[in-house]
Amino acid sequence: MNSLWFFDDVNLFKVLCPHKFKAYKSNHDFDAYKKKDYIYFEEDSANKVYLIENGKVKIGYYNENGDEIVKAILSKGELFGEKAILGDNVRDEFAQSIDNFTSICSIGVTTLHELMRDNQTFSFKVYKFIGFKFKKLERRLQLLLFKDTKTRLIEFLDELCEDYGYDCPKTGDHLIKHPYTQKDIASLIGTSRPTLNILLNELREENYIDFRRREIRILKKHA
Repeated sequence: MNSLWFFDDVNLFKVLCPHKFKAYKSNHDFDAYKKKDYIYFEEDSANKVYLIENGKVKIGYYNENGDEIVKAILSKGELFGEKAILGDNVRDEFAQSIDNFTSICSIGVTTLHELMRDNQTFSFKVYKFIGFKFKKLERRLQLLLFKDTKTRLIEFLDELCEDYGYDCPKTGDHLIKHPYTQKDIASLIGTSRPTLNILLNELREENYIDFRRREIRILKKHA
């Protein structure tokens, strides 16, 4: 899967966004958010799901010690707030823009349920998509709980390779062109940016990877 926007050849934005439907187009607008703006907070009412038209959104929660736990960083085309589809009435996480030009398409749960009732095949695909996201989140939380930081980084790179990677025909390396900053990656694997930088340089010295701003190359002998 190269992007969460596409699954089983279905473009979520084209299928879900209300401005694509005559019945909803006239009273539908995109919501704009700047960096650090919240789309919703923990304990807010869960009556909508959201599609990202542009920008990036951080999904997370605060533990008992008040520490922020980042569950996911999502970008263009991705869906969030989807637990409302399954019947959750209250948010158990926050969603925050981490880009100055984030644009969101919001969809009322009632509207979405109507669309799903009208198309059983589409309904199945939506549930399949949600299941995929839950499995991915579960895998990431297991990494945070049971792996050391370097192992978390290596396994996260493997995950990036699945989502954004391809084989370089000239070298045989795995080339990953991804949307994350180093700060994003540090948040996702539960470490600091300086520690992440140290680990990336260690992996480079070990000839495991090479990297630049938004590109990571897993070298052939480790690919």
